Amino acid sequence: MQPRSLWQYVGTVCLIVVFASVAQAYESIAAYPILPAGYHSIKVFDNQSRFVGRLLPEKRYWVTIDRIPLFLQKAIVAVEDARFYEHGGVDLRGIARAAVKNVAKGRLAEGGSTITQQLIKNKYLSSEKSLDRKVNEGLMALELEKKYTKKQILEMYLNEIYYGNGAWGIAQAARIYFDKAPEELTDIESSFLAGIPKNPGRYNPLGKPVDVAKRRSIVLQRMVDVGVLSSSQLHQQTSHTVAPVPPNQAPWYLALVHAKLVERYGPAVFEQGGLEVTSAMDLGLQLKAEQILHDSVVKLSPQLQGALVAVDPVSGNLLAAVGGTSYVKGGFNRALQAKRQPGSSIKPLIYAAALEQGVTAASLWNDAAVSYPQGAGESWTPHNYDGKAHGNLTLRQALASSNNVIAVKLLETIGIPAFTELAAKNGLALHGNNLSLALGTEEVTLHDLVLAYAPFATGGVRTEPRSILRIYETYRKVWFENTTSSSQAISPATAFITTSMLKDVLTSGTARGLKKFSQKYPAAGKTGTTNDYRDAWFIGYTPQLVTGVWVGHDQPRPGGKGFTGGAVAAPIWERFMRQALAGKPATDFVRPDSVVSVTIDPTNTLLATAACPVKREEFFVAGTEPDDYCPIHGGEPVAAPAATPAAPPAPAPKP
Repeated sequence: MQPRSLWQYVGTVCLIVVFASVAQAYESIAAYPILPAGYHSIKVFDNQSRFVGRLLPEKRYWVTIDRIPLFLQKAIVAVEDARFYEHGGVDLRGIARAAVKNVAKGRLAEGGSTITQQLIKNKYLSSEKSLDRKVNEGLMALELEKKYTKKQILEMYLNEIYYGNGAWGIAQAARIYFDKAPEELTDIESSFLAGIPKNPGRYNPLGKPVDVAKRRSIVLQRMVDVGVLSSSQLHQQTSHTVAPVPPNQAPWYLALVHAKLVERYGPAVFEQGGLEVTSAMDLGLQLKAEQILHDSVVKLSPQLQGALVAVDPVSGNLLAAVGGTSYVKGGFNRALQAKRQPGSSIKPLIYAAALEQGVTAASLWNDAAVSYPQGAGESWTPHNYDGKAHGNLTLRQALASSNNVIAVKLLETIGIPAFTELAAKNGLALHGNNLSLALGTEEVTLHDLVLAYAPFATGGVRTEPRSILRIYETYRKVWFENTTSSSQAISPATAFITTSMLKDVLTSGTARGLKKFSQKYPAAGKTGTTNDYRDAWFIGYTPQLVTGVWVGHDQPRPGGKGFTGGAVAAPIWERFMRQALAGKPATDFVRPDSVVSVTIDPTNTLLATAACPVKREEFFVAGTEPDDYCPIHGGEPVAAPAATPAAPPAPAPKP
């Protein structure tokens, strides 16, 4: 037996098997659930009532032919297979016409496929342009025509073909482009949809307007040519147009809203449809965040990824959440789902816990090396980022320079439970029980860490985060209202003093590249860099906005020397914050009555005299400030600095 004969035999066997499948084609396609009558999508708006996008069920629906407008049926037949009701599955005239064109062009440019053949190709065969595929396609089309009526075949075709933008079948196409069930489509809308199958990526209503309009004109003219549309009707159709529903924006945030709806109501909520969701997002900020993160990260290295989260600390509104440099449907959201070691960006919570226990920002700590037993004769010795010891530092100086050794000693002094309990009050759950927690070894999400910083910006008040504000059902009746809920997580004094220390991070510490920004907008924040430069973090805030940025690789690996929070994440944070705060007044953090300000000599943390060569203003919880003046330098006491002017109260959160 010759090899070619063998392959022919195998092909015949395969064809017989496929014929058996074709015999059940209608039943298999019709197994999709029936589209509910009058179905509409779930519309999502931002917190200023700007349209963001629509949420649709993922499943495909079956639509019976009687629910598909007759105009659409005629248009599809006219433009795709004018002799559909005359041939038996293969149109010999069409094949001859295509053959002439192919000979003229010297290549296989057109196949003369009927609607039945297109259905077969989409369902069972590849799109390869070859003689063998065309022969198989034709034989199977003849078989399908013997089994089913023209009405059934057209119904299958309209429910099976691809309409672009993820829309398979007429049910999804009508929803995506016009937010309607098929039976609600107008003739004008139907003429747009009929032109799509020729080239779904080019001719769908969200494509280039010129291309879409030309294709629609071809559809309408073809309807006139085959006698299903009169010249007067053609004029009426071409004198009117229609705009499709705007495409979705902010896909990362829409995916979050989708997840929240499933979490609260289950996936059936999308089958019901017809709801309107007001999200907590600020669309303008979200779009800026997406663009800035993408542009900034791809400039560093194409393999890098990043995430950005921005929260209104007063209302708890999640204003922006970007989970990567580009969105992939169903993709991993690094802002909400990726758990990574935060490095030194966890330290403010330890310092805050120490302040709550009476430790002051002026207290002196020494960063001489110390080892901790680990069992089995082993020990752990924490080291500073630069590998050096710096001697005595105030707690303020230690935080600004992100001193690792002092952070570990501080955690040892206050006890791990004091730290984890404060973190929990700020909304961050930590479960570790060793001193390496001080260096950010327990993994957290960017979203949760940003929220844990929020109480520092609001005088210690933690407001429950919100991504959905309210949901309306039919006729704008409120179905769900997500009211604000707040609690005092840490004392106002602790929040203010921690913030004052974190201000130094931006002026003289690990994020001093943000000094100019902090001179325009009073701000505080902390960098984070993990071992081997694997993750770069910056979490920073003003009284109005808390924003966090993470940059790293999906599969953790060293980013190279210099891949630090201050060098990589902080500049992205600044670009976003400058745009987010543009045109808004610069406001400072309000000092509570429970905090006093005195001038000290930081070398001994006593009250400074006029002769002290180094002086600085320091904040203390009232009653913990020093009583004695520096005995070393002598001289007259320095007058107490003027009190920080009170800022107007924070505005009430928008409903």
